[in-house]
Amino acid sequence: MPSKDLHASGFSTTRRRFLQASTAAVVGSTLSSCGWRLANVQSSPGPIPPTKMYIYTWANYTDEELLKNFSEQTGIEVIADVFESNEAMLAKIQTGGGGAYSIIYPSEYMVRKMIELDILRELDHSRLVGMNHLFPRFQNPDYDPANRHSVPISWGTTGLIYNPKKLQNPPQDWNYLWDNQQDLSRRLTLLNDVREVMGFALKSLGYSYNSTNPEHIKQAYEKLVALKPAVASFNSDAWRDQILAGDLLMAMCFSSDANEVILENPELKYVLPTSGSSMWIDTLVIPKFAPNVEGAYAWINFLMQPAVAAKICERLSFATPNQAAVNKLPEEIRNNVSLFPSESALEKCEGLAPVGEVTELYERYWTKLTSG
Repeated sequence: MPSKDLHASGFSTTRRRFLQASTAAVVGSTLSSCGWRLANVQSSPGPIPPTKMYIYTWANYTDEELLKNFSEQTGIEVIADVFESNEAMLAKIQTGGGGAYSIIYPSEYMVRKMIELDILRELDHSRLVGMNHLFPRFQNPDYDPANRHSVPISWGTTGLIYNPKKLQNPPQDWNYLWDNQQDLSRRLTLLNDVREVMGFALKSLGYSYNSTNPEHIKQAYEKLVALKPAVASFNSDAWRDQILAGDLLMAMCFSSDANEVILENPELKYVLPTSGSSMWIDTLVIPKFAPNVEGAYAWINFLMQPAVAAKICERLSFATPNQAAVNKLPEEIRNNVSLFPSESALEKCEGLAPVGEVTELYERYWTKLTSG
């Protein structure tokens, strides 16, 4: 298992992979901490030359070609370290380990939390090139109005991947899991993600993915307990090999991962549940402690180039929020509904949002659900 400081190039895995050797032990309690101060972030051991920059990103968000092209354009060498969850990323920063990073890739709900904690530098939009290329839905997001602190770099949905040759009736919505529990028994996996799993159960009950109502959360937990006998495991990555080998009939997954797996076996299908799901957005931010601010702006502007963003979408299977980049994609990718769902489908989706004081309630139910 690679270490948490794994160089990103050449490492292909899910965007939410849990790396066992990382510092992910601190999760919910760290998020609720009010004692964080910028002074707690330790600077890197020794000065970082302006020709080098460290970024903190999801696995498989960079590759050798991307890093090489950026270096050729700017003369800056990029070292990409990988985090396995938003919570582990924040924990590392709050415990003083993030001082070397000039760019971080938080998801939308974590952007909001980092703004509240006063971690992020407010962006100088006069130094950004290509913001006008973004689709309108990404230009003034609720989690960061007017993109004052963040630039969206990728997005996707959460749904179900399945083998249509082995299921008589294809799934359309979340309730399929309960209605066909006997057929799916021990051949279904759910994500190893408290908010996503509790979220889809809430959605199946007609509630918000982000409900803060304790009674709603309890009902979602009880519904998941009823489903648990059909669940082989809670995992965010191992399902890929398992469904390709035919060991699974269905897996809850992120659209970007589904798209990669379908490229290996085109018989597999991905469905975005009709009642709605989560729509996630990952972003680029510059922390206040960034040692290479010039390099950070250069990185953002490089990735905002339509040709670069289009190639990232093609090679790494992530939907881009860059409309000019989408226009450069081959038709088969533009029409790929697992990457680019219809507007009507997206209207029923929600972005994950902080749930405040009930975070501990989510975690308590999650521990009970996944233990034993």
